[in-house]
Amino acid sequence: MFSKACKYAINAMTYIATLPKERDRVGLKEISKEINSPEAFTAKILQVLVKDHLLTSIKGPNGGFMMRGKSEEIFLGQIVEAIDGDVLFTGCALGLEHCNGHHPCAVHHKFKAIRDHLAGMLMTTSLKEVAFGINNGTNFLRS
Repeated sequence: MFSKACKYAINAMTYIATLPKERDRVGLKEISKEINSPEAFTAKILQVLVKDHLLTSIKGPNGGFMMRGKSEEIFLGQIVEAIDGDVLFTGCALGLEHCNGHHPCAVHHKFKAIRDHLAGMLMTTSLKEVAFGINNGTNFLRS
């Protein structure tokens, strides 16, 4: 459903959101280790998130990445859109280029309901909510 890059982006943002308030930034090496992602691939993903204004990047020996804004103001749907675009929210289940209510594919109406439900969940689930589950031990970033 999500691309590998999108999965890593959600996990990276979630990891950053789990950090204590007094720790305002985290380095690339730590993020890639904590989410079990190749460092070079993680770097590219984080730069996309910086470009999309979800993260801030500070260069130098005391640099790192930090969230731009509060974790309750950043939603999973924003991360998905930054990395994978809006195809998850608008795309055809069968990959047709021109699938819509007036010209539907064979599963359009059933899939649209599922797609809309998923979009609603992603657009209303904040990083704060996801990080809470990680911090209290009910959810995990790695197996």
